[in-house]
Amino acid sequence: MNLFPLVLTLLGVQIAAAEPSIMLAGPWVPPNTHDIDFAALPKVPSEHVIISDVRAKGSDPTKLDKKAGGVNQHNYLVHHDGQFWAMWSDGPGIEDRVGQRVKFATSPDGLKWSKSQYLTPIPPNSGPDSPHYGTRTDKGMRWISRGFWKRDGELLALASLDEAAGFFGPGLELHAFRLQSDGSWQDAGVVFDDTINNFPPMKLRTGDWMMSRRPHDYKTSGVHFLVGGVKSLSDWQSYPVLGSAAELKAEEPDWWILPDNTLAAVFRDNRRSGFLYRALSTDDGRTWSTPVKTNFPDATSKISGLRLRDGRYVLVSNPNPKKRDPLTLSISDDGLVFTKMLYLVGGRHIDYPHVIEHGDSLYIAFAGGKQTVEVLKVKLTDVDAVKMPEKPLRISEAK
Repeated sequence: MNLFPLVLTLLGVQIAAAEPSIMLAGPWVPPNTHDIDFAALPKVPSEHVIISDVRAKGSDPTKLDKKAGGVNQHNYLVHHDGQFWAMWSDGPGIEDRVGQRVKFATSPDGLKWSKSQYLTPIPPNSGPDSPHYGTRTDKGMRWISRGFWKRDGELLALASLDEAAGFFGPGLELHAFRLQSDGSWQDAGVVFDDTINNFPPMKLRTGDWMMSRRPHDYKTSGVHFLVGGVKSLSDWQSYPVLGSAAELKAEEPDWWILPDNTLAAVFRDNRRSGFLYRALSTDDGRTWSTPVKTNFPDATSKISGLRLRDGRYVLVSNPNPKKRDPLTLSISDDGLVFTKMLYLVGGRHIDYPHVIEHGDSLYIAFAGGKQTVEVLKVKLTDVDAVKMPEKPLRISEAK
């Protein structure tokens, strides 16, 4: 499948995209996007709040607190039934050890949050009384937060369960938890075996739902997409992205729907090329083009994209290939080429973003050093008011 060449008009400059590698363009973009001075990107105003924090009191907010003995990451947001919901992974040690569970909190406005509560139960035989608690071993289990799914008027929370030795264990399962009338969550069963998703399902034009899938051996078998979820929570077909384990080491994919209903999937590359890769589908996720390296810079970190109600697209990411700092917001008119990149927050380790749109604003959840769950509220009018420089924003020129 070849959707190119195409001709794009960006900021009054006509750009011929002879191959699908152009994902960032504009007068401010240097030929090598790794040369961008990310610290000097235009800043957009925001409101900020910390939902949860496992650091010791008084810790330096710019550094990991290795003595805190806890993790907060894999942050997700949703607005449902008149309030905001957040969920995240919470456990002993730094990142995905035995005994990790999923927590949640609620908010009336996205800025004032309730006290957190556990969403998932203690993983089987992996509680604080287990000799393996807080370690990395296949003798214990962990839950990993996987996002909220609004389906047929009800709110579901997705979480994966597997052995806590590596990424991922052979017992990997994706579960759904159903919100109960008393505010508790009940395990609704396995959504798909041998699966961890990256973001919750979105609906296609066909009426089917779709979400990404990584099986436990995805590093050799590659990334898949699951299509279905209509007849039941567990009714899905799995379709591979050929080349996602050969052309790159595909990790943590995201995707969105283009104006002509083509699907665009974007992948981080664990080979550390420092760029995002992209694949396209014209048959609603059944087959995909071979992933191609774009010129969009990346810190080998999770990304979160979204199509806005007005038809534009936003992408929240760590574009600095040297480190996960800063976190930025990029904007595109067509979902293919982003022409604006704005500085959100930085000066410290920041990652695992998830962006949603509600009212006139974007709400962006992210992790600070994998030990805090934080949220930014950014007004879209403020995004529109910020202008990009008219010349390349190079490190050499700014320093």
